[in-house]
Formats: sequence, structure tokens, C-alpha cells
Amino acid sequence: MALAPAITGSLLTELQRNAELVRVVDAAIPAPLALRPPWRLDRAFVPSHDRFTQQRTRDGCALPPLAEPHRTHHTRPAPPPHDAVDRVSRLPDALLRHIVSLLPVKDAARTAALSHRWPGVWRSAPLVLVDADLAPATYALSRVLEAHPGPFRCVHLIKSCREEFHGLLTRWIELLAAKGILELVILNSCCPFDVILPCTFFGMATLTRLHLGSWKFPDTAGLPRSASFPKLRELGLCNILVESRDLDFILDRSPVLETLSVEGNFFTLRLRLVSQSLRCVQIIGSFFEEIFVVNAPRLERLINLEGWTHDSSCTKVKIGHAPKLRLLAYSELDPGNQVLEVGNTVIKAGTRVSPRTMVPSVRILALEVRFGVRNDAKIIPNVLRCFPNVETLHIKSGKPDQSTGKLNLKFWHESGTIECIRSRIKLLVFHDFRGGRSELAFLKYFFESALVLKEVSIRLSAGFTSAEEVHSKVASLGSRKRASETPIVRVTGWSDPQGGFIQSFKRGSEFSLQGPFANY
Repeated sequence: MALAPAITGSLLTELQRNAELVRVVDAAIPAPLALRPPWRLDRAFVPSHDRFTQQRTRDGCALPPLAEPHRTHHTRPAPPPHDAVDRVSRLPDALLRHIVSLLPVKDAARTAALSHRWPGVWRSAPLVLVDADLAPATYALSRVLEAHPGPFRCVHLIKSCREEFHGLLTRWIELLAAKGILELVILNSCCPFDVILPCTFFGMATLTRLHLGSWKFPDTAGLPRSASFPKLRELGLCNILVESRDLDFILDRSPVLETLSVEGNFFTLRLRLVSQSLRCVQIIGSFFEEIFVVNAPRLERLINLEGWTHDSSCTKVKIGHAPKLRLLAYSELDPGNQVLEVGNTVIKAGTRVSPRTMVPSVRILALEVRFGVRNDAKIIPNVLRCFPNVETLHIKSGKPDQSTGKLNLKFWHESGTIECIRSRIKLLVFHDFRGGRSELAFLKYFFESALVLKEVSIRLSAGFTSAEEVHSKVASLGSRKRASETPIVRVTGWSDPQGGFIQSFKRGSEFSLQGPFANY
């Protein structure tokens, strides 16, 4: 039943004010019903539901396929350009709920004023709730959470988490747990970092994504055995005060967790990865005493970058059972700060590599090396031998505190055959190239040895001041005899402070990207 003209005009005005709503409708409805400027339907034909024979799913919303209109000998005349007919309200309830659920909460609530049908749509639509869209945030947030029956598709609490509202936060989490929540972000932007996060969030049985920022993780020792996240697939912890036993607890109680990200932790941690579901682990800018992949049969990516250590301590990365590990990004080849252990063998210069010390599943390897520190650079051959099937190699040249000796081309020739360089690596990306003698010796050896190399990308550090300076450094590479047939060599300017290494949670955990590094 069409709305009165006045209400119809309000609806069209609302559509004009919400370009996102129009975009969603335009993408979700097949061509005969698509909305086009000036936000009207091109055709009046809307098939009735009794003509649909099957259901389909699009964008998470069950949509019936459009039946072919009954064909006659006469062509149906096109409606006048402005016929004041409300066709949006003729859309199925499921589609309207899907549209409303994608709007900011204020705009979603406003749709309730359009007609008697729309309040029911708003109340039954899974909401996207961001407290930054509300003012005053705490009062409006409480009203929405109390009034809406749920479920909530996504909730961001990034402005309301102040120390004086800690009691309210506990209540909000209780409401979300009771009404159903899929994705939750809780950022403590004002309080001291030692404010304990309410442990009531352990009751969120429907949660699929959880990101926490700048909190003290609650003590899990006293939690009931039933506390768990049965549907949690993604967990991000940023600047969190958390103990190793609490990390073990959450991994144990998250049976379908696929992605774990830890950034900027404050405590010394030991991470033991025992999980049948984990696919990606990212650790950025954190100090872990040990990262031990004990048993992770589905793990595909292990990323440990920009780590830091105390003066007298180091980080041990130990790879145990991870048969599907395809990408390893290792912080720094520095025997004093970083130790790589495969099986039960610590990899260092002079280590005898055997099948027990190899990880044949890895296809993408990223290493940071201080070429100006002799003992660091000498580890490279044995580390590469541990990954014989690497096809893409990222090398980032670290800046040494002081130079302690350089390796020449003779060292690389005497180091013997490195299988992955000789017969596997097709792409070499050299980040933060400074033009040092040890860097050039490594690249020359690579060109001479790599039989299947197809592309080399040399990304310059920020220190170069002219094209002439760059040419003087890389000119010698062009005259070297190359083992492979004319690989493409690209020299590109410095583009970001991380030299292209992963610094984005989203990029690192995006499995559709073959290599989640900048530009690759």
C-alpha cells in the first residue's frame, strides 16, 4: 500500500540524504528495480512474492530472485518520470532490514518516522552502533542499548569509555551479551591503562570479532569453566596489560579463532600456540620472551615484526608443528635479540641444516638483516636453507648502531649452494636499500645464483638525495652475469617509514592477498 504523497516526499528526501542507503539498494536489487538519479525506480513492475520459487543469499540477506514478468503482445509503457509512487516500501522486509542495518545508528533510528511500517524495520534490524555518532554519547548510547531488542551487528565504544563511566560500561556489555553482538571494539581513550576491563564480556556467546585497546585484561583464574567465546574468529589486542596465562586461556576458550593480533603489549609474555583453528598470528611492536608454535595444524601466517627486547633478554621464535605455514615474517636476524629455533635446533651461523630443521611449507619469507653487522649477516645462508621452497623473499636492510665488519662476494661463494635461491625464488624484494658493500655483495650473489628469478624490486632507503647517487650504487648490478634469463629489475623510491613491511592488521590478515606487503 503506497504512502501518502507527503510521506513519500519525506522518504525520497531521506534517500537523498543517505547516499549510502541508495548505494546499497542499487547494488542489492536487480537491474529492473535499481534506483537511479534522482532516486526513483525506473520501472513500476514489482513481482509478487507468490511467484518466487527459490531463495538466494546476497550480502548476508536472503533475497528472492525476480521472476520473469508475464509477456504479452503489448509493450508495457514506461511510467512518468515522477509518478510519486512509493516503491521502496514494497521491498521485502529482509532487504529493508539489511539496508537499515548498514546505516549509522542515528540515520537508522530516523527511518522509524517514515511510516507505521518502518519502526518495526528499525527494531528488527541488526544495528551498527558507533558511540562517536551519538551526542551526548553515554546517555544516547544507554537509550539505544536499552531500547533496541538486538541483535547488534557491530558496536564501537571508542568515546564513552572513561573511568567515571566504568559502571555503565559493565551494564552495556551485559546488554550486548544478552541481546547478541557480532563485532565489538572497546577502546579506552581516556582512562589510565591499568583500568581492568569488565569480565562480563566473556559472556558474549555470539561474538565473532573482538578488538580491545588500552585496557588491563581481567584475571581469568577465577572465571567459571563455562566462560568462552564459541564463535570468536578474530581477536585484536592493542596496548593491553595481559599475562601469558590469560592469553593461553582465551586461546583455549576460542575453538574457532582464526586471527590473533597483538600490538604494543607492556608485559613480558610467553605465547604458546596450541590451536586447531588459528590461521594467522600477528605480533607487532611487542616483547615476547618466547613465541612457540606447539601445535597449529591450520596456521598459514606467522608475523613478528618491530619487536623489542630488554637489555639482557631476547625473543625466541620456535616453530614446531605447523604443516600449512606459508608465510613467515621474522623480526630481525640478531643473535643477541632474536633466536630462531626449528624443531629443537637453534639456527645460527655454522648450524648443520637437516630435514628436521626445515619448514618446507613456507612460500613467502620476510627477514630483517643488519648487513653492516657481520655476525647478523652470516646467519642468512643457514636461515634460508631452513626454508627450501620459498618463492618470494623480502629482505629489509636494518640500520646498525655501528658497523662491525662487512661481507664480500667471496663469503657468499664460499657459503655453498642455497637451494631456495638456486631453484625456487621468483621474486626478491629488497627493502631500505642503502647501497652498502655487504648489500651489493648479497645482490650480486643472488643474480649469479638464482635460476628461476623473474623479478627484483629494490626499494631505496630515505638516505639517497639524487638519481646520480642511486645510479652509482646500483650500476654494478647491471654488469653482473645473471643465472636466470633477463629478470625484471625495478628500483623504486622510498615510500613509507616501514619500508613496505606489514604494519596493518587488516593487510596482514587478508588471506586474499598472496603477499600482504606494501605493493606486493
